[in-house]
Amino acid sequence: MATLITNARLFTALDEQVIEDGALLIEDGIIKYAGPAAALPEPNNGADVQDVGGAFVMPGMTETHAHLSFADASPFAIGATPVEQATITAVRNADLMLSSGFTSAISFGSTYKIDVALRDAIEAGRITGPRLLAAGRDLGATASNVDSPGGLSRIADGPWALRKAVREQRRDRVDVVKIFIDGEAINEVNPPGELGFCDEEVNAVVDEAHRHGLRVACHARSAAAVKQAVRAGVDFVGHANYLDEEAVDLLAARNDSVYVGPAIAWEVQYVAQCESLGVSPETVRAQGYEDEIEATVRTVGMLRKAGVKLVVGGDYGISIAPHGTYAKDLEYFVDLFDMRPAEALVCATRNGGIAMDPSGALGTLQAGTAADVVVVDGDPLADIRVLQDHDKLTVMKGGVVH
Repeated sequence: MATLITNARLFTALDEQVIEDGALLIEDGIIKYAGPAAALPEPNNGADVQDVGGAFVMPGMTETHAHLSFADASPFAIGATPVEQATITAVRNADLMLSSGFTSAISFGSTYKIDVALRDAIEAGRITGPRLLAAGRDLGATASNVDSPGGLSRIADGPWALRKAVREQRRDRVDVVKIFIDGEAINEVNPPGELGFCDEEVNAVVDEAHRHGLRVACHARSAAAVKQAVRAGVDFVGHANYLDEEAVDLLAARNDSVYVGPAIAWEVQYVAQCESLGVSPETVRAQGYEDEIEATVRTVGMLRKAGVKLVVGGDYGISIAPHGTYAKDLEYFVDLFDMRPAEALVCATRNGGIAMDPSGALGTLQAGTAADVVVVDGDPLADIRVLQDHDKLTVMKGGVVH
């Protein structure tokens, strides 16, 4: 039977407008109609009518920097969780992500091979979770930010060793290859701006991945790292904190095929909660994280002006930015980046949906798209923080209420 949602404030994400008396018709997990109630066609075989009483109805969101296998541990202990514990936690995280209104996710790195198992179990209906593009372990160079023991990384040097590493991940059936191009301010050996790979190595990773139909995500904080990534043809850029005009122009020239997620939750919460990790505010300041936040705000302003597609996704899954708080990213987009709430919603829905599935089947409410829907008891356009209250969300994935 079809489902008909009526009396909705409908945000289709096709633009920033709201249809005040909207209706949504769903059949077999696909949207058949989304628009004004007055133009609603008659369902073929009747419908289960759900009057939502003027609630805000929007597309499901996409978490584009997902780490479902991270166990909310200290950021200084990522990858140290044993595989058995990390797997159990990841199943819980997948359910929590869907409950948070995020019906799709792009992995930005998995410990062990957990993401692939999660994706398969979700698709088979054995567990609940978002639609998932699964990644494998982070690819890094010797002495890179991820050159550490545990289940987080795969270290390789040289183009042919990296091609082999990509082929191994293809054998493991990943969808996304994640590569660390530069580092992190807490890493004295590999800070932002110091490139872990030479151009030839990054080109080899992207070429090998794309030859096999895989997509490439990268950690790239500096202008130099982003330039190297974009010239090589990566698909997803995470962070992009310190960009110059040349880097922005390169991204803008590939606006139809590259997606940028500032992923600023780590910096903001590290500054706010550093003492809970045993780090003093003075140390954090000396490490440059307050400056990094300011640089990111400037960079996002440049990216918006250039029309680069921005997406949400913030490295959630650590103690100071735990799973379930993914919608905090939209608050950062509004408060730090000075976006309109509707603009932030488009980043989380339409832009994220296109990043996940370039065919356009996700992220908007229109005839032919997947019925991934969030009904909100509140108005995100008045207060974007309402999306952080799971009790105010009713989530539907593929026409089925979670």
